[in-house]
Amino acid sequence: MATDNDGGRGWAPGGHCGEPEVSDSLKTFGAVLKALRDEARLTQEQFAPLVQYSAAYIAKIEQGKRFPPRDLLERSEEVLGAAAARVLVAAARGLTRKTGLASWFLQWAAVEEETTSLYAYECRVIPGLLQPEPYIQAVFDRHLPPLTQEQSERQVADRLARQQLLIDRPNTTFSFIIEQALLERRLGGARVTKALLDHLLLVGRYRNVELQVMPLVQEDHAGFEGEMYLAETADHRWAGYVEGHGTSMLISDPKAASYMLQRYGKMRSQALSHQDTTSLLEQMRGGQ
Repeated sequence: MATDNDGGRGWAPGGHCGEPEVSDSLKTFGAVLKALRDEARLTQEQFAPLVQYSAAYIAKIEQGKRFPPRDLLERSEEVLGAAAARVLVAAARGLTRKTGLASWFLQWAAVEEETTSLYAYECRVIPGLLQPEPYIQAVFDRHLPPLTQEQSERQVADRLARQQLLIDRPNTTFSFIIEQALLERRLGGARVTKALLDHLLLVGRYRNVELQVMPLVQEDHAGFEGEMYLAETADHRWAGYVEGHGTSMLISDPKAASYMLQRYGKMRSQALSHQDTTSLLEQMRGGQ
């Protein structure tokens, strides 16, 4: 397990904010990787499958927007050679993040973008992947300390861009369990709530998305420990992620991830079915 001061920043699963700025060390590592790849006369599209990552993810690493996973360094040696690998390892030693920014979340974002299955349970705020623009704006408007207009606009744009995952990964299974209280709360008022309900009904029609609402009254509830996110990697390993109040935790220990998976599976049986959830959302929308 590992923890870092993330506070839900950047591409956070939930409703917080603060897109990590690109640090000089990340930009330097990305430039080194690009130079070595160019030296090997490989395009991003050619290099990516050789190291078992997507071209889009390699592009983000080269732009300094993603922390490079350890596997990338190991796999690059087979593709670029031992000398190039030593240069990459040396560049990786200098990787740092600015104070308060999300180094561990960047690793979770990497897992998220390559996942074959993504599960999310939220009891605090609608998951970021499901938030329509008015809801995103309502969340950021309530952030403390307050954001500048420029920061808020950037956060909205970044979160909307992240939601493209649902469309770009049609073979990835997305499962969301959200507490009914989040819908009843009417965050942002009636207009925002109506936009949220409309959006959830729209996303719920995607073939790769399953939405379930946990009823307000549920005497047998396995989610009492709080929100959780789970992702299955391409090699069928599971990782977990939790966050809140200025802290975050990436959970890579197989046993801990397995316990989370068991709890999530139990909650799926306790929440409303996808069909019943759709009926509830339609009923709530009719009452707006």
